[in-house]
Amino acid sequence: MLSRFLSLLITLGLLFSPRFVGAQTAKSATPPNGGDFAPNPKVLNKVPQGVILVKGAWSSASDTVTPVPEGGSLANNVFTDRYFGISYTLPPDWEEKYQGPPPSDSGLYVLAQLRPVDSFKGARATVLITAQDMFFNLLPANNALELINYSKDHLQADYKVEMRPSPTKIAGRSFTFFAYWSPIAELHWYVLATEIRCHAVEMIMSSRDTKLLANLVLDLNRMKLPADGEPTSITGDPVCIKDYARDENMVARVEPLFSEHKVNAVPVRIIIDKQGNVRHIHFLSAFPDQEKAITEAMHQWKFKPYLQNGKPAEVETGVMFGRAPRRMPSRGAAPATTE
Repeated sequence: MLSRFLSLLITLGLLFSPRFVGAQTAKSATPPNGGDFAPNPKVLNKVPQGVILVKGAWSSASDTVTPVPEGGSLANNVFTDRYFGISYTLPPDWEEKYQGPPPSDSGLYVLAQLRPVDSFKGARATVLITAQDMFFNLLPANNALELINYSKDHLQADYKVEMRPSPTKIAGRSFTFFAYWSPIAELHWYVLATEIRCHAVEMIMSSRDTKLLANLVLDLNRMKLPADGEPTSITGDPVCIKDYARDENMVARVEPLFSEHKVNAVPVRIIIDKQGNVRHIHFLSAFPDQEKAITEAMHQWKFKPYLQNGKPAEVETGVMFGRAPRRMPSRGAAPATTE
């Protein structure tokens, strides 16, 4: 299957291979506490260059030991994400110039944005690695294959399907491959998707050079990924169960007491230990006061121990606090709400 798939990619590559705006502000009085035109511009709280400050809800976790999806890093030209068990050596002269934004309220992560360095003279391409949390996904898709099919069926009018979704193997793991392109922009996108720990993980490659894209797909086989059915770490993974925090699975539940009323959604992933206690809390998006209130409440939650093959096992599940975004309905189905 893989050899036929790659031959098709290379053939298509040969067939299709082609060819801040600054804003001025009105002059104002000399800033009293620093700045470029102040008497003393050396201010201790000056914003570091290249940093964007955002005040509001943010991602966080109850401990720094347990891996989280957005905890990937690049070192010695190798991108590693312990949560998903990914290790990817970048092509020569490639970099991650910008880190991705925090997770969205619907559980979408930008794990890495990779591209050639500015001085690179060859054909240009980008590799975007994303993950969609299937617990909080708003699209009518329950797994990676359904997510790919939804993308195919909802392309904008000026995008065309180049290769329909098909199964393949990358680094010993099952993926779904899909390709589309823009005839106007002469850009091609190759998408590979798999499911790891109830997340749809996607490798999205784009370029005008399809032969380069085919080579990038070949290069992905050097990735280190958990094989189908294998855990992402030697210690094993929790059992992934959607909507597990239901009354029939719980012994005790305390609702959080919020000091302020906010209307934002607060998606939370938790890991429940073998004794039924919440041992890890991962906030995809929360204000500090919400994080504090939910953490205090969840540390009082108690679940019935989950049994797998007759033995207690850890469980990973999602809980939504606040006003949950509305999930998009499937075609011909009534609108569905997110718990």
